[in-house]
Amino acid sequence: MEPDGEEVVLITGCSEGGIGHALARAFAANNCLVVATSRSKVSMADLEQDPRFFLQELDVLSHDSVQRVVSSVLEKHGRIDVLVNNAGVLCVGPLAEIPLSDLQRTFDTNVYGSIRLVQAVVPHMASRRKGKIVNVGSVAALAPGPWAGVYTASKAALHALTDTLRQELRHFGIDVINVAPGAIRSNIGNTSIANYSQLPEWKLYKPFEAAIRARAHFSQGTKSTPSEEFAKKTVAAVLKKNPPAWFSYGHYSTVLAVMYHLPLFVRDFIIKLAVKG
Repeated sequence: MEPDGEEVVLITGCSEGGIGHALARAFAANNCLVVATSRSKVSMADLEQDPRFFLQELDVLSHDSVQRVVSSVLEKHGRIDVLVNNAGVLCVGPLAEIPLSDLQRTFDTNVYGSIRLVQAVVPHMASRRKGKIVNVGSVAALAPGPWAGVYTASKAALHALTDTLRQELRHFGIDVINVAPGAIRSNIGNTSIANYSQLPEWKLYKPFEAAIRARAHFSQGTKSTPSEEFAKKTVAAVLKKNPPAWFSYGHYSTVLAVMYHLPLFVRDFIIKLAVKG
């Protein structure tokens, strides 16, 4: 039985302190039933007693985990109106030295993880000829700089896949929205530093250690946009009857959108100044 008048929203990567957690709260504030997921329910413990949330443990790297959660949601709520692919990891390091295993893990989470959810949910949405898929990319992919090449490449891939999905799924009444956050205040910096600390010592790039480490929390400056503000604006856009194909919000989002259209030599010069060499 389908709940009346309430959108059922499935969100990945909802650990407290992250963008997904803020999105979950914002959707709930807009009369939605939110399926909040993360690898551990403990990371979402503050949502446990709120009836607007259905908490599920979900590992986007696992096909079985994805299928289990989607089946559980359909059994409980009868439908999935909105899928938000938010789960992601930041990977920092020089491309010439970063372990391939870290590169693969980043793409498996940021790109293949999103596609696993899409392939699990689309048959249901197509059968109802209704649904929305939101893929959370990054404005960093618009003007890639040094030290975060793996991350920006994974987000650029997700942007491209989202553009194709929008065209392919339109026939089935499914809207696809590419959300590109700017610098949003969250726990991603701390998580990235923890992951970075486990990487091997650089060889060629040892002199750049401080700059590389700084890139891990670059988005967490004093001017970063609060996650609650970003979530409120994003949810308002997604819940529109005719949502935009592209939505970007947050510190640096306008600057990087402009840089995307600049000649490469100008863009490279600006980035060189920004990272001080």
